[in-house]
Amino acid sequence: MQCTQAFVQLYGEQYPRVVAYARRRLGSVADAEDCAAEVFRLAWEHDGTVSVGWLFVTARNLVFAARRSALRVTELSRRIAAEEAANGASEAGSGQNEAALQITEALDTLSGDDRELLIAFYWDGLSGAECAALLGCSTGAVWVRLHRARRCLKAALLAQEASFSHVSSHSLALATTPQGGSL
Repeated sequence: MQCTQAFVQLYGEQYPRVVAYARRRLGSVADAEDCAAEVFRLAWEHDGTVSVGWLFVTARNLVFAARRSALRVTELSRRIAAEEAANGASEAGSGQNEAALQITEALDTLSGDDRELLIAFYWDGLSGAECAALLGCSTGAVWVRLHRARRCLKAALLAQEASFSHVSSHSLALATTPQGGSL
């Protein structure tokens, strides 16, 4: 009961400060309120009591994560726009769009873990060690899981080929590329 009362008091005193901190860094009231809500959700789940400093360190980490996410979205938008511009300039572009659609459909047939690993490694560009931290396993396990996930993706693409008879060799090459391919 005292922990609940202490949390309510901490929330009442520090929520406006955490929102203001996040607002100055994120530029949006809605994003700042989301950040503060996440800070206090984590504080509630944290064992023991948390300090005001802990709240602001957590807010800083969440702000950095939001910025990284926004940068990835911006970069992804640029890459998509560049690819669409290149695809629009050539007839080969329609084949690339078809291959991307087929890969997306094949990814949708995979398990959530396989899909997440493939996207994190190829799309987000995470290293093996970063994927290991994300998935909570060893780096060696990531390489084994990545191998199996690529094999499952290749099987899904081959199943599409059998049913649609128009999977490009580019789609299969991406599914079996061990490094550097992009989904």
